[in-house]
Amino acid sequence: MIHELRNLCGQPVQYYSCNTVIAGSGAAGFAAANRLLDLGQPDILLLTEARRVGTSRNTGSDKQTYYKLNLCGETPDSVQEMAGTLFSGESMDGDLALCEAANSARCFFYLCEAGVPFPFNGYGEFAGYKTDHDPAARATSAGPLTSKYMTECLERRALSRGLTLVEPVQITAVLRTEDRCCGLLGLNPATGGWVLVNATNVVYATGGPAGIYRDSVYPSSQTGGTGAALRAGVTAKNLMEWQYGLTSVSFRWNVSGSYQQVLPRYVSTQLDGSDPQEFLEAGFASVSEMLNAQFLKGYQWPFDPRKADAGGSSLLDILVYREINHRNRRVWLDYRQNPSGLAVQGPEAFSALRPAARAYLENSGCLLPTPIERLEHMNPNAAALYRNHGIDLRTEMLEISVCAQHNNGGLSGDLWWESNLPHFFPVGEVNGSHGVYRPGGCALNAGQVGALRAALKIAGAYTQAPMDEAAFWNVAQPVLEESLRFAERLCGSGGPRPQELRRQLTGLMSEHCAHIRSREKTALAWAGLTDLERRLETEASAGSPEEVAGAFRLRDLLLTAMALTRSIQAYADGGGGSRGSYLLEDMPLDQGAHRDRILEIQWAGGELHPSWRPVRPLPEREQWFENVWRAYQESLGGFQQIPG
Repeated sequence: MIHELRNLCGQPVQYYSCNTVIAGSGAAGFAAANRLLDLGQPDILLLTEARRVGTSRNTGSDKQTYYKLNLCGETPDSVQEMAGTLFSGESMDGDLALCEAANSARCFFYLCEAGVPFPFNGYGEFAGYKTDHDPAARATSAGPLTSKYMTECLERRALSRGLTLVEPVQITAVLRTEDRCCGLLGLNPATGGWVLVNATNVVYATGGPAGIYRDSVYPSSQTGGTGAALRAGVTAKNLMEWQYGLTSVSFRWNVSGSYQQVLPRYVSTQLDGSDPQEFLEAGFASVSEMLNAQFLKGYQWPFDPRKADAGGSSLLDILVYREINHRNRRVWLDYRQNPSGLAVQGPEAFSALRPAARAYLENSGCLLPTPIERLEHMNPNAAALYRNHGIDLRTEMLEISVCAQHNNGGLSGDLWWESNLPHFFPVGEVNGSHGVYRPGGCALNAGQVGALRAALKIAGAYTQAPMDEAAFWNVAQPVLEESLRFAERLCGSGGPRPQELRRQLTGLMSEHCAHIRSREKTALAWAGLTDLERRLETEASAGSPEEVAGAFRLRDLLLTAMALTRSIQAYADGGGGSRGSYLLEDMPLDQGAHRDRILEIQWAGGELHPSWRPVRPLPEREQWFENVWRAYQESLGGFQQIPG
């Protein structure tokens, strides 16, 4: 690796040259670093805005799930069956489904050996449970902080092996020639200094585009980097496919699983906290129906329009949304008191519950007087999590909203997680490997599998040195010069600050392009975004390096939000209806008409170009051992067997 301080375009620039640069320090980024080191590729560099921020390290749920092959008990399972489950989620590429299934056990055991405390019984079986859209009890968990443990364990392993890590660096541009990616340009948000990397390969692990929504469960430190990749011509797919769900807002966390199954009271208040009212019961035919929907919400946590009709668990999301957005009230979960109509003592105790819900609570030893007692018995870590963040569920209510939680779409890649731009590998949530519906927890597996697959391709085919410095500078110079001009103009005007424009962007997206959508709302969002783009490029001002960095971040978020909005428009224009985790108010429920198609979008010539393509089917492949063995021995560690 080369590292020098150079004077470029009249600026001091930290210049690096290496085989592979990794952008991002979450579970996927550190997994990629470890896998490359395992495969004998030490010439790697990892750039991060900050190790302690990001989604992997700072988010979770009651028991954050990792999805893998079933490894316990008598439940039959196979790679083919798991791949079929993933592929059945609609608009899902079959080769990715097969890769995620085939490599799930390998990646899971890698995490176990790295120190992630997944539970197993006295015989070594890793116990599992069913998650949403899961027929085979493939889910497992290390608790509410599973992805945090993954990140920390993988980080320790990588740094102990000599990984070079540079922070803080905010990626501002993906560099490319006519036919391949060749590096990154970044900015130090604390000092305003520039970082330029000449690399044969880029592993892009920047996380999902978390910064485009106001109502979000993502940690506030997470913004994403999808826009920089889009600007370089990387194709995205299924960008309109998100997951939304009920989350706490003062401390951002998913209130799924046991947070719902212990049946807290739903309350709305005036903005000042006065006039507390229960409001759920009015939306259901009976208390029993309401409590059943609330219990099922623990399993069926993401908003789903198929479950938003009478008695459905997603009716809760709609009722919460109406209280906040139509009645201008705040909504809370109250673990101190039971919902009206739920008797917990005497001969009628818990009789309002449907048999499955009552049996679950009884089997868990949770037929207890109050929701907080039930929660602390069923999942004490879930209650302690809020106490550790200054919220005592024994003495105060928990404010919630319907928030963006995960982007199922993202940048597009092949079965090696390589994008349409050769040598550029999006891994983790930034990669849109999921379909419309996916089993809960498969995102953690997909990030690990993507890191492994990218490392295999790099170590098997892309080990060459980076570009000649003169040729690289011909690519990098115009990008750096344009960036310097933009930064200089920001410091010379008195217009709106980037943070003000960003608040407007996130408000537009939460109000018009979240889980409740329509053609009219999408048009309003598009008009607002194009105006914000104009104001950023011509009027915005910045008074510090942090604000300059904020302006570049806003550039990224604007293009991402515009690509999402344009994707929603193209989906509706193509006859798409309500599906996944969003309700299109002016369209009926989708009946699977688009299940075998994927909506891609690409930035070219200063415009966004959406287009449809068929899904790649589940592959037919060789399974006879002698033939696989021979092909493996003749290839580079198995890499060349499958056309990429």
